[in-house]
Amino acid sequence: MVDNLFFDESREQSQVKARIVAKYFWAWAKVVTPTAKQHENRIAYIDLFAGPGRYEDGTLSTPLMILTKAIEDEDMREMLVAVFNDKDPENVGKLNAAIHALPGIERLKYTPRINNTEVGNRIVRKFQKMKFIPTFFFIDPWGYKGLSLGLINSVLKHWGCDCVFFFNYNRVNMGLNNQAVRRHMNVLFGKKRATRLRRRLQGLDPNDRERLILEELSESLKEMGASLILPFRFRSEIGNRTTHHLIFATKHFKGYEIMRAIMGQESSEQNQGVPSFEYSPAAEKWPKLIHASRPLDELAEMLLVDFAGETITMRDIYEHHSAGRLYIERNYKRALANLETGGKIKADPPAEKRPTRKGEVTFADTVVVRFPKGKLR
Repeated sequence: MVDNLFFDESREQSQVKARIVAKYFWAWAKVVTPTAKQHENRIAYIDLFAGPGRYEDGTLSTPLMILTKAIEDEDMREMLVAVFNDKDPENVGKLNAAIHALPGIERLKYTPRINNTEVGNRIVRKFQKMKFIPTFFFIDPWGYKGLSLGLINSVLKHWGCDCVFFFNYNRVNMGLNNQAVRRHMNVLFGKKRATRLRRRLQGLDPNDRERLILEELSESLKEMGASLILPFRFRSEIGNRTTHHLIFATKHFKGYEIMRAIMGQESSEQNQGVPSFEYSPAAEKWPKLIHASRPLDELAEMLLVDFAGETITMRDIYEHHSAGRLYIERNYKRALANLETGGKIKADPPAEKRPTRKGEVTFADTVVVRFPKGKLR
């Protein structure tokens, strides 16, 4: 089966994807655990396309990475409810054996549950009727069958629930105008939006097609309640086309901030300290010597325009300005520090009264920034 071929080797892209998901799960767990302890004392990890647990080279995939670390953590041993699913009986059998072979698996209070079900409307209806405990939801289909707005929203609507899903851009891009899979595209985008999208895509070049498809997907998710969307792009081996995205959806800025930092760390390139939010094997083989754009300088100019005449803390600047932009917190602090050094803004306390770290003046969340009036675009 195609799904099984995916696990024949642990490619670098698969490892990056698994690291992003595992890193976020643990950061998310630390945030929701104190509140969860005051209620049902449980949190959940759900993976509906779990696969066999290991790649053929023996590398752990996401389910075993999560469980291995949970066994080592005192809180997680008592709180984690792990639910895995795969429609392939062979994958289910391998995953079950791999889980039971984990040293210390018996120490988990809740035995991991493994289901053998095809993901579709039946699961969506079931989830829509449930009230979820804090849940991190990972949806990783090989293509697009089973991925729907209703599925994502069924979990995301509850407190403490976040979702990451695999978006096979290459196959979706080809499938939008394929009559044979029109129904799946309608489920993914919503029928009206998918119809409008097909019309708008006519005549667009590849870059504009990708931007439009992601924009429409993001808007669909926002209409379902996911106010913050963050994509991470994967490119082909030679870096000339997009293959897929890992897309994060949440209702809370804290989760958005955490995931942005993680995706920034996993980016294959940085320009002026601004991460690319993509993994491209070609970037490591042929690193760019000269960058045409200067994104940190562009951020500084944006801030002068967007906050002209305002007095506001660094933290408020970051929270109000960063959504939908691929800048992480340290980029904002660096841009503001550069503006202060250049005399373009005033900061309270000023640089000479703030501590230094590694030879650079810090720019704490509580620093108040005064922007000059009258900056025009």
